[in-house]
Amino acid sequence: MRLSTVILPVHARAEAVAQWRRAEELGFHAAYTYDHLSWRTFRDGPWYDALLTLAQAASVTERLRLGTLVTTPNFRHPVTLAKDLMTLDDISGGRITIGLGAGTDGFDAAAVGIPPLSPRERADRFGELVSQLDQLLTTSDVTVAGEYFSAVEARTIPGCVQRPRIPFAVAATGPRGLRLAARFGQAWVTTGDPATFEEGTAQQSRDAIAAQVGRLEAACEAENRDPASIERILLTGFLPERALESADAFEEFALAHAALGITEVVVPAPIPETQFALADDVFEGIAALAPALADARP
Repeated sequence: MRLSTVILPVHARAEAVAQWRRAEELGFHAAYTYDHLSWRTFRDGPWYDALLTLAQAASVTERLRLGTLVTTPNFRHPVTLAKDLMTLDDISGGRITIGLGAGTDGFDAAAVGIPPLSPRERADRFGELVSQLDQLLTTSDVTVAGEYFSAVEARTIPGCVQRPRIPFAVAATGPRGLRLAARFGQAWVTTGDPATFEEGTAQQSRDAIAAQVGRLEAACEAENRDPASIERILLTGFLPERALESADAFEEFALAHAALGITEVVVPAPIPETQFALADDVFEGIAALAPALADARP
């Protein structure tokens, strides 16, 4: 199992640089950031652009993988996103992963004036984003027309450092999203089952995640793909378990989820006086578990 972190884009340059360097020094496999225009309780405070934040992170780290958890169609177009990602992959020397999700009708959509979409429409739009982004990052000249996005002789030259393109980590729990993950994803992302977050138990949450993994594997089999070929990323912070109270609690949590089929767990970097107010010593203790967790297998 791999151990990674997520650093929200709320820090000005000096603090941000320290955060990304610290993540590398602590030995995390990857450090991700949220790709929003604003987010929940942080809406009225500092919030910087995710892709420019990753460019800055790439310039001050050497080994750490970098990415978003997750980018959505709410304010990203496949053509410009592909160009940004190709450039980021070059800046980082081939260390970028793009997390992709369907988005909601929240702040991001409202900020750019997108009218509310039905769940079906969001799934349709997400399918276009993923499939067109795949084309744009693997083909140097793309023309494609969709209901939500189109490209006309769009160039992505010289292409990604990583071949055939940067990895996609597709966030999904429904049938259509899981099919996209199985078809295009090098990884799948879950935050668990929202229905268990407020009032569920740890066991109910683990049962729900096990069921999600089972549906992912069924989707892979339907695509004639080996289920073992896709990584399974669990973003913590939205689960009923108290896994971040101590390093010991986290170790039990991580090993239990490795047994469910999860191959990477992402923990939030501490932000004092927020829902991510993780004690620094606990955060460092969790990071120190990385070598032991590396041997954990589904």
